Amino acid sequence: MSNYQAEEDAAYMDHVDDDMEDVDDDLDDDFHGDDMAASDSDVDEFDYSSNKIADTSAEQARKGKDIQGIPWDRLSITREKYRQTRLDQYKNYENVPNSGNSSGKDCMATQKGAIFYDFWRNSRSIKSSILHFQLRNLVWATSKHDVYLMSQFLVSHYSTLTSGKHEVLNVQGHVSPSEKHPGSLLEGFTKTQVSTLAVKDKFLVAGGFQGELICKHLDRPGVSFCSRTTYDDNAITNAIEIYNKPSGALHFTASNNDCGVRDFDMETYQLVNYFRFLWPVNHTSLSPDGKLLTIVGDNPEAWHPDGLTFSTGNQDKTCRVWDIRNLSKSVAVLRGNLGAIRSIRYTSDGKYMAMAEPADFVHVYDVSKGYETEQEIDFFGEISGISCSPDTEALFIGVWDRTYGSLLEYGRHHNYSYLDSFM
Repeated sequence: MSNYQAEEDAAYMDHVDDDMEDVDDDLDDDFHGDDMAASDSDVDEFDYSSNKIADTSAEQARKGKDIQGIPWDRLSITREKYRQTRLDQYKNYENVPNSGNSSGKDCMATQKGAIFYDFWRNSRSIKSSILHFQLRNLVWATSKHDVYLMSQFLVSHYSTLTSGKHEVLNVQGHVSPSEKHPGSLLEGFTKTQVSTLAVKDKFLVAGGFQGELICKHLDRPGVSFCSRTTYDDNAITNAIEIYNKPSGALHFTASNNDCGVRDFDMETYQLVNYFRFLWPVNHTSLSPDGKLLTIVGDNPEAWHPDGLTFSTGNQDKTCRVWDIRNLSKSVAVLRGNLGAIRSIRYTSDGKYMAMAEPADFVHVYDVSKGYETEQEIDFFGEISGISCSPDTEALFIGVWDRTYGSLLEYGRHHNYSYLDSFM
């Protein structure tokens, strides 16, 4: 993105904020009624009977409760009517005007209604947030019980076992490394605006709007390493990818708007590779065998574990699947409902692919069946990120919304037919 593009993005983010406030106002007006004068914090914490708003469990959802706790039976609009209003009014951001209109003819007709992941819980105590409307990689699962996500100036860890959270990294104040490294200064940063996040195993990297990088080993106290990649005016860190070299050495790549991709060795805390392009880099991803690096100048992409196919998210509301053996034409074109595809994740076994729109919809496809069958997860709110647990058993969705912000938890669907004899 150029500086002009960055200004355009900022203007669009304001529009998204206004759009979401209009949506919340519509719901709030109906939810509170004329005789209710609750503030935003009141809405977050209390229901009509002044009780603490509880999480929504799988059992409650099976009995008909809305997974986000929205009391549709008390509102003057039905869920179906409100969904249609959102579909009609949501404005998708496009660099190329009307690109979404021409993409429909290429899209596959998928069979919806499949269930690959079951709803587990909606955790209202976890309120993820976003600062940039295009960058939605702020939710990371390191196991089916451990999730890390960004909320304002805090990176928090959430446990699905205890439903508890604790602070991992606070970037509102001054952040400086607790370890001294050759060639580095212990200056650090103050009030960092985090644009992207990555967590793998016991290692976390947060990237900032001014090219900041903050690295923390989760099993060590303090911050391990801080660096500023560039002093370019348009330095935002768009994406981080953490990986291990064949030698076992821990590395990460940072993709920046200054047209650079930088590779850091976290054993030596040194920049070891720097690639420069003619366009801003929005995402890079290393193939599972470590031999190919895919670099895109638009939206995040993801590799299938087979190392032969990868997917790209596009502003024309499509996700395109590519085979590296023939890049002349995409293998499949999948279409969203509202807007650009902002985040894509394959499960580690390659069975499923999940893609997130900017708001309201996450789509899960059966890769083994050629992406022809789909589970559509439908809710309300901007999406801060999606993440599958390494064992494929859990899917997490961060929802950013003034009133209904939360973490949606889904568990992989299993048919335990061998248990039928006990029922």
